[in-house]
Amino acid sequence: MKDDEAGPRTGTRTLAGLRVVEVCQNLAGPLCGKILADLGADVVKVEPPAGDAARRWGPPFHETADGSRVGTMYAYANTGKRGLRLDLTTPVGMEVLAALVRRADVLVESLRPGALERMGMGWKVARALNDRLVYASVLAYGESGPLKDLPGYEPLMQAHGGLLSYTGEKGGGPVRVGTSVVDLGTGIWTALGVLAALRDRDRTGRGSRVSGALFDTALMWSGYHLLGALGEGVVAGRMGTELPMIAPYGTFPASDGPVMICVGTDGLFQAFCDALDLADLSHDPRFATNPDRVEHRDPLNARVREATAAYSVAELLATLREAGVPAAPVKDVGELLADDQLRASGMMAEDEEGRPYGALPIRLGGERAGGSGRLPDPVRDPPRILDGLDVSPATRATILGGQTSATLG
Repeated sequence: MKDDEAGPRTGTRTLAGLRVVEVCQNLAGPLCGKILADLGADVVKVEPPAGDAARRWGPPFHETADGSRVGTMYAYANTGKRGLRLDLTTPVGMEVLAALVRRADVLVESLRPGALERMGMGWKVARALNDRLVYASVLAYGESGPLKDLPGYEPLMQAHGGLLSYTGEKGGGPVRVGTSVVDLGTGIWTALGVLAALRDRDRTGRGSRVSGALFDTALMWSGYHLLGALGEGVVAGRMGTELPMIAPYGTFPASDGPVMICVGTDGLFQAFCDALDLADLSHDPRFATNPDRVEHRDPLNARVREATAAYSVAELLATLREAGVPAAPVKDVGELLADDQLRASGMMAEDEEGRPYGALPIRLGGERAGGSGRLPDPVRDPPRILDGLDVSPATRATILGGQTSATLG
């Protein structure tokens, strides 16, 4: 892969030379592809003729290098990739996909369960084309069970996997977690599975099949709640910003806004009481240990709220941080854009052409994993992609003839 094929990059390129074919839409599968791309792989994203549906999810929208607008979810999850559009229900589309698979190291697909197999590119067919291929599927309910053939979406998994039942304010109704934690998590787990399979290929010389599942991810996020229900029959409920097994823990009011405070140990509780002149709490036997504080959460929180309300947010943060007590302001994403720590993190970066992109939350050797703000371009990318493929002249002409600016979504 030439350096300019997936746009300018910075940082580490651990997966340089790795070829990935992504047949994914929406968020979970594309995030898996983004992770591999940001680590240096050449990722070719295959979209249907109308484009990934997420291109049109908005507002808000993100302006691309050519002036077109795409949904911000698409923009976030697809940077650093090249792209082309194929109708996989046609012989021409499948000829190109087969050519991509023959030279690929990884295929990531997130179509409806069994859809790619019915089109003629299931695991057995792909393995026959390329026995070194890692074939990764992003599934809804996984590989087994009565619901394994159903499609899946973020809110369905948050509902079925328990997240809605313990998210929100006490006494309120179900609340969706405000970001797509199941999709994002499944993309991460699938990428981890791909890396594990590649490591196994180093040993055996053969590829293998990998899968991640939205439902499995939701169950993992509910893991310690499930363990509590299994062991002691404790069914987690809604507690707002609090945590059932720690107190005081949650948002508490300052005079000009809330502050998140986490007092996770007995030592921190003593430091917290000293910092806010709460000797009455530190000497109260009801609050001697964390289990005691959890049992008497309501009177404890009432006294803490009374104390924190005497401070401004800035004063309360300064006081608690000086005492070593974990605390943070509550900011919206607009406020975050001006946050010094966000700027220092490098998580919202710009490439050499000034296009913003979201970086990976890992560093290798102290360096942020590389990234690019470039998005798949179904007009400019296909000629270079097809140049390296064994496809017929007629197929090449058909594909390039269909990749016009009118198809950009």
